[in-house]
Amino acid sequence: MSEDTNDAEPAGAPDSQSRRTFLRAGTALGGSLLIGFTLPGRAEEKNRNKRPPESAAGKAATNASDRAPGLAHNAFIRIDQSGLVTLIIHKVEMGQGTFTSMPMLLAEELEVDLGKVRLEQAPANNKLYADPLLGGQVTGGSTSVRGAWEPLRQAGAKARTVLVAAAAQRWNVDPSTCNARLGVVTHVPTGRTLHYGELVDAAAALPMPEEVTLKPVSEFRLIGKPVRRLDSPDKINGSAKFGIDARLPEMLVATVASSPVPGGRLKAFDEAKAKSVPGVRRILKLDNAVAVAGDHMWAARQGLQALAPTWEDGAHASATTKTIVREMADKAAKLPGAVARNDGRAAQAISASKRRVEAVYEMPFLAHATMEPINCTVKVEANRCDLWVGTQVPATTQGEAAKVLGLPTEMVAVHNHYIGGGFGRRLETDFSTQAVQFARQMKGTPIKFIWTREEDIQHDMFRPYYYDRISAALDDKGMPVAWMHKITGSSIMSRFAPEAMKDGVDSDAVEGAKDMPYAIPNVRVEFLRHEPPIATAFWRGVGATHNIWVVESFIDELAAAAKQDPVAYRKVLLDKEPRMRRVLELAAAKADWSKPMPDTKGARAGRGVSVQFAFGSYMAQVAEVSVDAEGQVRVHRIVCAVDCGQVVNPDTVVAQIESGVIFGLSAGLWGEITLDKGRVQQSNFGDYRVMRITEAPRVEVHIVPSSDKPGGIGEPGTSAVTPALTNAIFAATGKRLRKLPVAEQLKKA
Repeated sequence: MSEDTNDAEPAGAPDSQSRRTFLRAGTALGGSLLIGFTLPGRAEEKNRNKRPPESAAGKAATNASDRAPGLAHNAFIRIDQSGLVTLIIHKVEMGQGTFTSMPMLLAEELEVDLGKVRLEQAPANNKLYADPLLGGQVTGGSTSVRGAWEPLRQAGAKARTVLVAAAAQRWNVDPSTCNARLGVVTHVPTGRTLHYGELVDAAAALPMPEEVTLKPVSEFRLIGKPVRRLDSPDKINGSAKFGIDARLPEMLVATVASSPVPGGRLKAFDEAKAKSVPGVRRILKLDNAVAVAGDHMWAARQGLQALAPTWEDGAHASATTKTIVREMADKAAKLPGAVARNDGRAAQAISASKRRVEAVYEMPFLAHATMEPINCTVKVEANRCDLWVGTQVPATTQGEAAKVLGLPTEMVAVHNHYIGGGFGRRLETDFSTQAVQFARQMKGTPIKFIWTREEDIQHDMFRPYYYDRISAALDDKGMPVAWMHKITGSSIMSRFAPEAMKDGVDSDAVEGAKDMPYAIPNVRVEFLRHEPPIATAFWRGVGATHNIWVVESFIDELAAAAKQDPVAYRKVLLDKEPRMRRVLELAAAKADWSKPMPDTKGARAGRGVSVQFAFGSYMAQVAEVSVDAEGQVRVHRIVCAVDCGQVVNPDTVVAQIESGVIFGLSAGLWGEITLDKGRVQQSNFGDYRVMRITEAPRVEVHIVPSSDKPGGIGEPGTSAVTPALTNAIFAATGKRLRKLPVAEQLKKA
């Protein structure tokens, strides 16, 4: 099928071009001002030990690309003679608002209208466009604004400074008598003006200041104000291009079937029958997978159905969820874990205590189930490869493709697109690598590979199953004096970056447990590694979604054992955490914690609370739920208080929390991936449920004013909501749920 080649690049999205092209563009315009900016590199990072777990993805990018990470003076901002500002952006947009917040940071200090800032997607290049917090060219971990908060503003301030200096030089006046606003420099005493485009040539000849003074919060014109998403119009009218929208001349469309059992191999298939389907052009084979390529998706799907592949299941054919959990439980009962935290003498204090509380918590495997199905378009030629894809890790994608084909990294181009949901799924390169392995069999022919919803869910890289043993000793007032928490689960970090494992501890697996905020004198946290037969990966909220649920549920258990109010109990333990106490008190007040629940038409009702510090942000949530006689749970309201430091765009903060809440509730109520005979049992939204719009609660978000450095906001809403949900169910029913998902357990009860 032949299509317009221009459709291969994302319309309505940032262009993707090389540094050389970017420089040529400046020359072609007859002059422009280029500004390099530096984000602090790895050696300069002051809090290296506080990097988020997704920094393992940065290490993977370095390993795959063979390029040390950096984001230095090769990352450019350009101002042309028309006054248009172009920013090469090193992050990808997957719904989190990066393509609005990044221009806001620049425009604030540069003093230009936001509509004058144009974005160009950075090409895959780990050396030039690595994120300083993640150590590689990666988007994830709620780090985008945190990493660019000061450097982008400094770049804007430096550019503004030299533009003002250029105007002052032309007028032969002192720069202090001039100011800049909305792309225009004004000489205040005389009212003379010059717009930025008239000054770029002169400014380019001036030295860039090494240090600049950034605006105080009181002078912010954009930052902190609600701004409509810049990418929304193109997404609404359909002109925005996602990876699945890529089209090239003579492109075929293929769909894939992989072994349903991990480690299985392709056994047999009916090639003749598949090729008899109209529109089928080619059958592509790997050891563990097969793809049918055709003129369009319908031909490919019909061809794959006719192909009817069979499989040799291999060593994991008997794997079930029950056997995996039984192995984890046995291991947790018998073996010590690697020590992540050890304050005081927790084991001795618990053994000697007369008041002990013990529990086991379990969280299931989860799929990502992104709205945009997994896809990748590939064209392999003799000495070059191009990929059109939406990925959170362009440099890793580039490096892995280069290794498959035996090409130099620079001969692989990644054309990144908008992403229709990442959640950690697109931190992985399994699908793009598989696409390259298939496409090399048809050199010169571009092929779009689309994995069906069923294929993606059953071959996802899953959120790990966790099995937690936790215990505490209480004093005569019911307050905890000792705490022990053993986490058993797989290690994502060891797969991404083995060197990130320290003394056997996976930092992602213990996030939210090792650093739990409560003032308890004796604390011991351990990690016990157990690898299941299916691959595991980061999932929205990463380790915090697991540990915040366990910690906040167990704190609630302790409050119940002490016969104390859950909010009051937490406040005592957070006496030295003022920001945490503040969000807790605000959420409780806004939720009318001390007042009775509204009428729920005879159903049992209750409120539950959770607090957390995760991704650099403080958050408390209160859930209001009801449970009817049949065990059906209805979530009526979620009240959230958040202190995420200086807010860039409050609309984005609210939207991300609302999104995280729905994502977390879907997982908490229904989300579960199970195995039988080595096969994932779920396949689509019919048996892997997500919350419907008619089931969605009212979500209220209250932002605590702050001028501290920004925290992350893309994931905290997800990790905070599940414990608030299950604590509310306990308040309503008296039943403590220590295993997720919720819904079926209450029906049985």
